[in-house]
Amino acid sequence: MKPIKTALATLSAAALAFGLATMGGAGMAHAENHTNAANHGTMHVTKSPTCGCCGAWVALAREEGYDVEVTDIQNVTPTKRAAGIPGDLWSCHTAMIEGYVVEGHVPFDALAKLLEERPDIAGIAVPGMPAGSPGMGDDPAARFDVIAFGGDAGAGEVFYRAGL
Repeated sequence: MKPIKTALATLSAAALAFGLATMGGAGMAHAENHTNAANHGTMHVTKSPTCGCCGAWVALAREEGYDVEVTDIQNVTPTKRAAGIPGDLWSCHTAMIEGYVVEGHVPFDALAKLLEERPDIAGIAVPGMPAGSPGMGDDPAARFDVIAFGGDAGAGEVFYRAGL
């Protein structure tokens, strides 16, 4: 029995080491996609203190290189109303960066596009909480739309299609 226990312990340790190594490598490769993130000032995120998926999105934003300041409040509704986010575009957390509103589980490629192109809109949103979006499983193959609103986008138009 001792050789089997030794083999299982060694295999478990090797699997853990491999998993940690590949997670770190994936995170580093992912973060390199948006090397200019640090040049955009502080992102202010308002979220519920008990929302795990919001915390996961914030952690991913930090991995991408964004400087993130978080405000935890029990009722996020006044923040969404003050930001002018149409009710049908609401999600669980609201971010502000460089004068733009970023509502919900917006992928960082869409955020980079927003900050690079600087369209005349109020912001972008991922309504609801789509499975596979950043913070909701972070599946690059997940398909959902990022909606622009305000300014030239009016009440809403597709700004970015994730997973295509």
